[in-house]
Amino acid sequence: MNRKLFLSLFISLTVILSFSACKKGGLNIFTIEDDKTFGAQMETEIANNPAQYPLLSKTTYASSYAYLENLKQQILAGGQLEHANDFVWKLYIIQDDNTQNAFCTPGGYIYIYTGLIKYLDNASSLAGVIGHEMAHADKRHSTEKMTKQYGLSLLVSIVAGTTSARQIAEIAANLSTLAFSREDEKQADEFSVVYLCPTTYRADGAADFFEKIVAAGGSQVPAFLSTHPNPDNRVTNIHTKKNELGCLGNPSVSTENNGYDAFKASLP
Repeated sequence: MNRKLFLSLFISLTVILSFSACKKGGLNIFTIEDDKTFGAQMETEIANNPAQYPLLSKTTYASSYAYLENLKQQILAGGQLEHANDFVWKLYIIQDDNTQNAFCTPGGYIYIYTGLIKYLDNASSLAGVIGHEMAHADKRHSTEKMTKQYGLSLLVSIVAGTTSARQIAEIAANLSTLAFSREDEKQADEFSVVYLCPTTYRADGAADFFEKIVAAGGSQVPAFLSTHPNPDNRVTNIHTKKNELGCLGNPSVSTENNGYDAFKASLP
């Protein structure tokens, strides 16, 4: 590497690292465009693996998707997401009644299992979980963790423009195996409240899931909502955040239950 190129890389690295370190949430060497690229790559891989991810047809189950789209749009319209206009925020339903799960990839691709939808009792409960997952993408938790995993060597290749399509695909594949930290989960819980506060949904809807877990005797919490902090603490934290913000959303019983029951009935 010649002296001029080395100096250019050094300056670029210094600027990027300094900027990233000052941002709330920790160091992230990836750009918004990288998040979008990784998400699109994961969307393709999921679509090409129907055995593991049996996606419901958006044509056949148009009414089911319409219900979720309305829920998602209310969250986005609240104006609280930092990257509301940067990411795609696409929704998919995975047909698997045995899995109480949901996840959101970088770039805003949201996947919800039928098992989770059928386990929950009302619209605010689901809105809370979706808000939680959207927060992971909006706060860019996945690429922050990838920064820690890949470190400076990858940043050098990105700055030098030598990152290959194969490397990008490998990074995208590894994203699906990441486990979020205690702080990431706490932040996602809190921002699910922030996102829902301006909507007609109960801002503490995410707590409903944990309350059901506790009521059932504290059975294992699915990976998508991590076992740390424990369910009791997360319920308390979510309710506390709602009270701090003074959220007043109080949907009618018909919206919370009857509408949601009809939505669940629309699924296979």
